[in-house]
Amino acid sequence: MLELSNNNELPVIPSKRYFTIGEVSELCAVKPHVLRYWEQEFPQLKPLKRRGNRRYYQRHDVLLIRQIRSLLYEKGFTIGGAKQQLSEDSDIPETLETNGLDLVKELRLELEELLMFLKA
Repeated sequence: MLELSNNNELPVIPSKRYFTIGEVSELCAVKPHVLRYWEQEFPQLKPLKRRGNRRYYQRHDVLLIRQIRSLLYEKGFTIGGAKQQLSEDSDIPETLETNGLDLVKELRLELEELLMFLKA
C-alpha cells in the first residue's frame, strides 16, 4: 500500500475523484515526464485517458505513485527492484502495520480539515 516516511513533506491528497498529471506531479513531488515514464515501467499504474489522450489519475494511482517514489528515491531501489517489490504479495503482512499507520494519519488530517471547513 502506502510506503511514506516523508508523508509530512508531501501535501495531503485532496478529496477529488480525478487528478490531472500536473496536480499529481505536485502531490507526489515528481515531474510529469517521470510519471509518463513510470506508466511504461509499472503495469499497476494505469491512469484513465480521455479526450486527446489526457491522463486522469485517481486516488489509488496517487498512492501508488507515492509508493513508487518512496521505493526509488528513499529506499534506493532500482526500477527492476521496485517492480519486484510491488509485485510481491509476501511483503504485505510485514509492511501493513507501518502502512496502516501512515494511512490512518493521512485520513485523520483530511478529516480534521473537513471538520474545520464544516465548522466555518
